[in-house]
Order: sequence, then structure tokens, then C-alpha cells
Amino acid sequence: MTHNPVIGRFAPSPTGPLHFGSLIAAVASYVDARAAGGQWHLRIDDVDQTRCQPGAAADIQATLEAFGLHWDGPVQTQDGNRSRYQAVLETLIAAGRAYPCGCTRREVAAVGREGPAGMIYPGTCRAGLPSGREARSWRFRTEPGEWVIEDRHCPAITVNVYRDIGDFILLRGDGLHAYHLAMAIDDAELGVTDVVRGGDLRAATAPQVTLQHALGLSTPRYLHLPIALDARGRKLSKTNQAPAVDPTHPAPSLLAALTFLGQAPPSSLHQASPLEILDWATANWATHQIPAVTA
Repeated sequence: MTHNPVIGRFAPSPTGPLHFGSLIAAVASYVDARAAGGQWHLRIDDVDQTRCQPGAAADIQATLEAFGLHWDGPVQTQDGNRSRYQAVLETLIAAGRAYPCGCTRREVAAVGREGPAGMIYPGTCRAGLPSGREARSWRFRTEPGEWVIEDRHCPAITVNVYRDIGDFILLRGDGLHAYHLAMAIDDAELGVTDVVRGGDLRAATAPQVTLQHALGLSTPRYLHLPIALDARGRKLSKTNQAPAVDPTHPAPSLLAALTFLGQAPPSSLHQASPLEILDWATANWATHQIPAVTA
């Protein structure tokens, strides 16, 4: 029996420098792929140009290299894949799986209901645009039925996308393609077999899996990680002004990331180089030691 090679990826958004929370995801995805003898790719998730900061992508790449996190192949960008997103969107439109929506975010908030992944669209434009309205965005037409989504670390989740998430956005009102569409297409083009990422993105899994099935794409295995918090109990993020990791002294942050992931690096690594630390982590990677995801 032949087995497909493991292909992992790290997909940061270039909205600022790499912080400790992102480093945890980078280290876990890298070590997970390397421990299986697989590839590890880098994608810059710059589909939302309104949030990108000039120079951030180059800064992230330089930081990863300073930490010994060397990727395979060229860096993928979402900004360079917009024509592909549009072609797939047009395929969904032709198949009746996408429809135009004239609702504003405020209108949806006024009549929608809150779900596990945010506000659930009430279906106002599902049967056609109301008279006098023009299309602002395009939505994916979900169908009734339950999905059971397995996770290599977290308990499986059962979700009815039609009921619990609703018809989600594929093309935004500002003309930018939405995160779920870009993510499903990009992971498929890279041949990603394993997605290792923060537990805050668990809610994004069901829409992405739904799109994968609608487009006839393979579904990767998922492994969601616990979320690093700051002293105030907030998720470490650029929005919360999380400080950047120091690329001039990578070893302490690498060891802290592995400790956070429950891997218990020995004290003998305190004077080791980043490559020596990553070699140890790859040889000793144990997903069952990762702490539980509580978010």
C-alpha cells in the first residue's frame, strides 16, 4: 500500500510582525510535517488587503528563517491567486451554489441570529434579490444536513452548516474574495494533507469543509491547538498588540513554544541552536501531549 506524503503549511496574515501565538502555530505545523517525513509550505494570507501592512510579509519570512523554520518550495500568496478565486466562484454560480446578496452587514445583524461562527444570515436574498436591490456580495448556498468533522487533537464536532452557520460570504461587498473560499482553494492547490492551526479557527473548519465537498476537493486532516493568552486573558494577536518575537534570540522563544505545546524540551537544549532544537522536537513530537483546547 502506498501512502500520500504529508504536506503541511503555515499561513500567516501580513498584518504585523510574528508574535508568540503565531510562532506556536508555525512551530507545531512545521514539526508535525517534518516528524512525518513530509513537506512544510508557507503561504502569506493576504486576501484581505485592507488589513495588510507594508513590509509585514517580508518581515515574517525573515523571522521564520531566523528561527530555523525553512519552508519547501516558493512562498504562496493569496493576492496572486485572485483570478483563480473568481473562476471558482463563477463555477459555483453556474452550478446554483452561489447567489447575489444585497444585504448590508447592519441589516443582517438586525434580523439575523448569533451562531457558533458569528451572525447567521437569515436568507433574505436566497430566493432572489428583493425588488430595487442590487448585489453587494455573493453567498454560498448551504444545504441541510450534518457534517461530522474529525480533529487529530480535539473531539469531533457535528455541525449542520445550513442551520448553525447559514449561507456564508464568498465575495465581499468591497470586491475582495472571502477567507473561506481562498483557504479551500489554496490548501487544495498546495496539496495540503494536514492543517495544524490555532483553536480559534475551529469555527472556520465547517464552512471550509463544505466548500471542499462542493468543489470536489480533498479534505485535509485538522489539528487545532490551544490558544496562547496575554496577561489579561486575551488571545495573543496583532489586534491586541501582542509583542513581536525576537529574531535575534530565537532559542528561548522556540523552547517556550514547545513547552506551551506540552513537549517538555530538556534543559540541555537551553544552549542549543534553533536547528538543534527543531531536530529534537521533530524526533520527539507527541501530539497526545498537547494541552486540551478550551476555546
